[in-house]
This record gives sequence, C-alpha cells and structure tokens, in this order.
Amino acid sequence: MTLSLKARLVALFIAALLAIGVFTLVGSYAVTYVELGELLDAHLVQTANLLAAKNAQGMITNDATKLPTLHSSARSAAFQIWHAGQTLAWQSSNAPARPLGNNVEGFADRTVNDEQWRVFTTWDQAHENLIQVGEMNRTREHLLRDVIGHMLAPLGVALTVLAALLWLAVGAGLRPLDRVATAVAAREPQRLDRMDITEAPYEVRPLVEQLNLLFSRIETSLDDTRRFTADAAHELRTPLAAIRAQAQVAAASKEHTERTHALQQVLRACDHASRLIEQLLTLARLDISQQTAAGSIELRGQISESLGDIAQTALDRQIELVLEEGEAPVIHGNDGLLRILWRNLLDNAIRYSPAGSEIRVRIRCEGDSACIDVIDNGPGIAPEERQRVFDRFHRILGSGQPGSGLGLSIALRIAELHAGSISLNDAPAETGLWVCVRLPRADVHA
Repeated sequence: MTLSLKARLVALFIAALLAIGVFTLVGSYAVTYVELGELLDAHLVQTANLLAAKNAQGMITNDATKLPTLHSSARSAAFQIWHAGQTLAWQSSNAPARPLGNNVEGFADRTVNDEQWRVFTTWDQAHENLIQVGEMNRTREHLLRDVIGHMLAPLGVALTVLAALLWLAVGAGLRPLDRVATAVAAREPQRLDRMDITEAPYEVRPLVEQLNLLFSRIETSLDDTRRFTADAAHELRTPLAAIRAQAQVAAASKEHTERTHALQQVLRACDHASRLIEQLLTLARLDISQQTAAGSIELRGQISESLGDIAQTALDRQIELVLEEGEAPVIHGNDGLLRILWRNLLDNAIRYSPAGSEIRVRIRCEGDSACIDVIDNGPGIAPEERQRVFDRFHRILGSGQPGSGLGLSIALRIAELHAGSISLNDAPAETGLWVCVRLPRADVHA
C-alpha cells in the first residue's frame, strides 16, 4: 500500500524522533548506570564511616546482636562488624550469616548465598573492628529500571502528543498542494490557460510552473493536431473530388476512348490519394514517436538498396542515379524509417529533375557525423523558401509538379528522431538542389 505524502512525512519525523530517543535512552542508561553505581558506592562508604564513628563512641559491643527488622521500604543494604576481623560483633537483621567480604579494604563484588553483592570493607580508626557494608546487585538493577521507567513514561506521552501535532502541522503545510490538486481537478479538458502561482508557496511553485509548461505543450500539440486535421481534410478533398468528377465523366461517356481516359484519370487520382494517405499516416506515427527500435546500419549498403528500389521510377523519367565512391560509415538508427527518409529525398529529386539529367548521391564523414548528399539538376529552391518547404503541406507555387507537400516534412522528422538534421543548399552546378542529411556516427570510437 502506498502511503500518502502526509503520512510519509509524519512517519519519517516519528522514525527520526524514535531514533534520537533510542540513542538518548541508551546513552542515558549508560550514564545513569555509572552515576547511580557511584552514588550507591558513596552511600556504602558513608554508612561504613557512620558505623566506624559509632564504634568510636562505644555504641558497638562485642555481642553479636542484630538490629531490629528494617522497614519494608528500606533498601536491601546490610552491614557486618567483625572484632579483630574474626568475631562477629554486630550486624543488620538482613545481613547473611556468612561474611560479606574478606579482610581487604575497598570495594569488591561478592557472591554470598547465590546472591550478587556489592561490598565495601574498612577498619575502624583503632583498627580493632572490621566493618563491611554491602548491597545486593538486584536492588541496584531494580532501582535503575525504576529510573529508566520514569524516563520512558514522559517520553512515550511526548511522542504521542508530538505525532498528533506533526500530523496537524504537516496537513496544514500541505494544504497548498490540496488547493493545486483541486484547481487542476476543477478544470475543463479544453481549459489550458496558465495557473496563478503568486499565491503558491515557494516549494510548490516549480510544480505549478511545470503544470503551466505542460498545459502550453498540450495546447501547442492540440493546435498542431487541429491544423494537421484541417490541412489533411483539405488535401484529401482535391483527389476525392477529382475521382468523383472523372467517375461521372466515365459513367456519362458513350465513347470508348473518352471513357478509358476518364478511368485512367480516376486511377491516377486514386494513386495520388493513396500516396497522400500513406504519407499522412507516416507523419502521424512520427508525431507520436519519441523512441524508435534501432540497430547498427551500414549506410552505403542501405542507400544502395534504396536507389535500387526507386531505379525504375528514375528510368521511366530518363534520369540516371549515381552513387559515388566514398566512405561507408555506420550509424545507429531505425532501418524502416531511414529507408522512408531516402525514398522521400530521392523521389523529390526525381520529380523535379529534367529528363536526361542525373542525380548524384554522395556519402562522406565529417568528424562524428555522417553526411549524405543528394544532388539533382532541378530548378532548386530559392533561399527564402528553404525553411518553409519543411512545413507540412507547403508547396512551391509554379513548380508544376503534383504532390502533397509532406515529403520533406517527413524526412526532417525522421532525421530529428535520429538526432540529425537536414540542410538545403545550391548544387555545385549552375542549377539544382543539394540536400545534406547529417546523422551521428556509431563507428567513431570503434
């Protein structure tokens, strides 16, 4: 289950606080253990000194008398006084029958009757009586647990209250996101104007700005789609009208020659409509393409095959296709799309070249780029028109050639999908067009 941003932030805050709390608790336990041990050791020393003072005042006899039973709330501390370190003279009621320690002065950890004791041993001022004061370790541990327990109780309450406050605070802090979500949800699909970011918090403004950029891109895409649809409908209307007109002529004609000519015109119009629809579908697919299935392509072999595919069209128009000798670079690209690119460029060159001319294709390398030149002997394109010919459905007036104005648009889109470019220049001869396709090489570092 995916947590909400609010729950995630609160969980992270609580986890951080718990980590700090555990670290603090462990540190406090260690410090408290040491400090409490020193405090209780000091209490044992103080008790031993008090007993030594009482002995000096003659309040301790050599009779092994015991003190009365201690109060139930008294700690489990005990003492023993040994005359000359040998004979038990006095002890507390909770002291064990066995000696608490040995005759060595100072602190010692002892096991008496299967019980762990912390024992302090000292002699009185006259060095006649050995005083031993001890305390069971489990008493110290119980006291330490009580101290830690008193620390944990407020910590648990504080964390609970803090979690509630954090939940409210994070909710209030994320409220601008809720307002943005509400504003986006309330928008109609056709509403793509910019959202106001003046009231948005600083952290939310990048999100709103990116939404505005997205709206702008969607609006541009929709405008392009509307324009493309309108242009496509307009372009399709012409061949369909021609088909209808010629079909009516054929249906009304009584002469075989006239009917045959009309039917031939119908077939030509159908071919034109079929090519236009094919180009429209190709362009539509390219518009939604961001990535293409790619592989290594040896350009000379691929372009040679493309020339062979279109050779009959060139032969019918008495145009010679020439692939010049040169380099054979390797690129990384989509084989099918690149074949469409070469076909469109060669088809344009054949369409606008006069009979008896030649079209030269040259492959060369310039640094990290492979350059493919298609040079024809046609009328060329005026410099002021060279950028516009890449627009969809744009045709140069007075060219006298049929077409949809999509060939160069498709070629440029395919080149861009391969991180390449297309440039138009004057041919080296007096007339003609020099089309240069530049694509990144894949064999530069091979």
